[in-house]
This record gives sequence, structure tokens and C-alpha cells, in this order.
Amino acid sequence: MVELALPKNSRVTVGKTWPKPAGATNLRTFKIYRFDPDSGENPRVDTYFVDLDTCGPMVLDALIKIKNEIDPTLTFRRSCREGICGSCAMNIGGINTLACIYGLDEVKGDIAIYPLPHMPVVKDLIPDLTHFYAQHASIMPWLETKTNRPATEWRQSIEDRKKLDGLYECVMCASCSTACPSYWWNGDRYLGPAALLHAYRWIIDSRDEATGERLDQLEDPFKLYRCHTIMNCTKTCPKGLNPAKSIAEIKKMMVERRV
Repeated sequence: MVELALPKNSRVTVGKTWPKPAGATNLRTFKIYRFDPDSGENPRVDTYFVDLDTCGPMVLDALIKIKNEIDPTLTFRRSCREGICGSCAMNIGGINTLACIYGLDEVKGDIAIYPLPHMPVVKDLIPDLTHFYAQHASIMPWLETKTNRPATEWRQSIEDRKKLDGLYECVMCASCSTACPSYWWNGDRYLGPAALLHAYRWIIDSRDEATGERLDQLEDPFKLYRCHTIMNCTKTCPKGLNPAKSIAEIKKMMVERRV
């Protein structure tokens, strides 16, 4: 069941059903969450019909077709269409993923599309990620050094570089954090899997010289330890990453530094 951060005393209602395209024989039904906070109206779910014979294979192709040909008021984020920018993250058929790399054939029956769960909604399929980005910024997502800057570059061995595989590929789409029950319950203080994966990426970077400070910053009852290893983050990541493992590694480092 998709859970959304809705205005007080509001409920999702049945919205408009748009007409089927004339002459189309290969139709797919889309049920899409619609909400405009400026309208004062309750959220609703509109129904659209897309001719798959004239549509690309991805969910984002269908959304763009709906916006271009059926309902120009439909609002969503998108940019690269290659799974790189992370902007088109949404809940599709109950799964947090990127619409640009999620195939229409991966969903059975009608395709239900909602914004990422448990986030304030700016409009329609666009969640407010202000707090999410602020949490990312708080873990110092940059190389922190104390020694003099080298003449050319900070060198790193091939072995040390390989340690960053499975970490640097994160596109900050927020799919993992918004799939995490611990983040739903404690999102104001728990950093969430996305921010913690990035924290670990910099903690184990051989070129970084602020490991102690980074671990000190995470030594908090909520920032790190609200993770209960539910594994939703790893299951839903559209890039195939493992935030839960990164969090476990940080916890391990916390224990080792006390010994």
C-alpha cells in the first residue's frame, strides 16, 4: 500500500477518466496520482489510456506521451532519460524506481503511478526533496584533506579505487530512503540510507583525511542507529546498490574504533 504525506483531513479521491484514443487496439491503463496544493482540493487519481503501438517501452515514455498528447497539466520531473540524473524517481506499481529505466512490461495490469511515499508533495508526481538534500549535505559529500594540495592530483591506488565501486554510482534519486520504514518514522533525525551510503563512500576513500570527524558526526542515537536492517533500501535501489551494507560497515567501524 502506497503511503503519502497528505494535507491534514484530506483523502485521495477518484478523479477524471480520460477518453480512450480513437482507433487504438493496444491500450494500457494508467492510474496516476494528481495533487495541486494551491487548488485546495483533495488529491485524486486520474485514469489515462495509452496506445502502446505509438509509445516507447519505458514508463517515462508513457508519461511524456500523456503530457504531450492527453493532459498537459500532468506534472513530473525528468531529465536524462538514462538512469543517471535520478530526477524521475517515483512509485510505480508499488515500487520506488526510476521511470526512465523501468519498462512497461515490468508491470502487470493497470499501471499505478504515485510520487515517492512519505514525502511532502509539491505537485502531482513531484516530491519535496529539500530535507533529503540537506541531509546529504550534512555528511560533507566532498574530499576533506589537511595536507598540502599536491601539484597535480590526489593519487589513489587501483585497489583503493575499487573500494568505491557500488557507492559512487548513487544518483540521489531518494528511492531507497523513501522505501525505508525507519526513515518514515524518524526522517527528521535519521539520515536515511542514501545519505549514509554517501557518508560511507567518503569515509573509506583513501584520499580523505577526515575519517575521525566523519565518524564522530554520525555517533548519534538517530543519525545512524535508527537503521533496523529491513533491507527495503537495497531491494528497491534502481541502480542495484546496497545501502544496507554500507550502513552495516559504518556501524562496524564505530565498534572497532572503541576497542
